[in-house]
Formats: sequence, C-alpha cells, structure tokens
Amino acid sequence: MKRWIGPLAVLLLVAAGVHALTLHRAPAVIMDRALDALAKRGVALHAFTTPQRVTPQTQQVVRSSPDLYYALCRYDLSAPGSQLDVTMGGWPGYQSLAFFDAQTDNFATLRGTGREVTVRLLPPGSAAQKGAIVSPSTKGVILIRRLAPDAARFDAAVEAGRADTCRLERART
Repeated sequence: MKRWIGPLAVLLLVAAGVHALTLHRAPAVIMDRALDALAKRGVALHAFTTPQRVTPQTQQVVRSSPDLYYALCRYDLSAPGSQLDVTMGGWPGYQSLAFFDAQTDNFATLRGTGREVTVRLLPPGSAAQKGAIVSPSTKGVILIRRLAPDAARFDAAVEAGRADTCRLERART
C-alpha cells in the first residue's frame, strides 16, 4: 500500500494542475473561437450588426430568447490610442447594453429603457474618465438586447437599431 502513495500523490497533483490550467485558459479559448465564429457570420468589427429574428433555424451557439432583438459589435482596442464610442438608441421597452471581455466576463451592463445611452469604451490600463468604461481586455463583444416579443416589435427594434453605433476613434492628444 505504501508504494502507491507516491504515484497517487503525483497523479492528484497533476490532475489539480490540469484542472486549474483548464479553468484559467478555457474562457480565453472559448471567446477567441466565438469571436472567429462571429466574424465568419458577418458580425462587423467596430459596428453593430443587425440581427435576424431568433428562431430554431437561426440560433447557432446558445439558446437565445425569441423574445429579444440582439445586436452585436466585436471590438479591438489593441491599436495605440484607440477607444470606442458606443451609442444604444432609444427604445420604449426594456433594453440593455452589455460588454464582454476576452475572458467571456460581462464587465459592464447598462440599461436604457426609454432613452438613448452613450458611453466610451477605453483600452485596458486607461485612466478612468467620467462617462467611460475601461475594458479589461483589448478584444471583446458588445451586445444590445431589446424586448421584442413579436414580429412587429422586432421590426420596430430593427428600426430603433439604426441609431446604434459602435465606432472606433483615436484618442485626442
């Protein structure tokens, strides 16, 4: 029995290390693949992409709600001095603006029921500014959700989405 203690301890140590490495690296790998998949589906870089209405035929990755309008914007703030100006147009019902980093973490969510929301997204390490959000990573995804439970409301959400912007800017020096 004593001769198994050493190999068993090594096995447990290796298993714990693999587990920790998986937990640390998996979100970045998942988001990297998601960003590639979004690019292949035509989701624009630094612009909101108008969605299709969610149906069993159009959902690909996760079970999205058929009652919501979704608009996505991929971002890349790796160029020196880059920042993103984001506007979510007004909508009379529920809507939210959610920011996801390269680790799949939702690092900020803003609600804007009945009003327009404008915010500046700054790259990691930026000094905090009023009305701005500092991203924890240079790449990520921004998601707008609007409650649109039927085809008529979805069409109205598409129309409201014309006011949504996700625009790369250079910092003024």
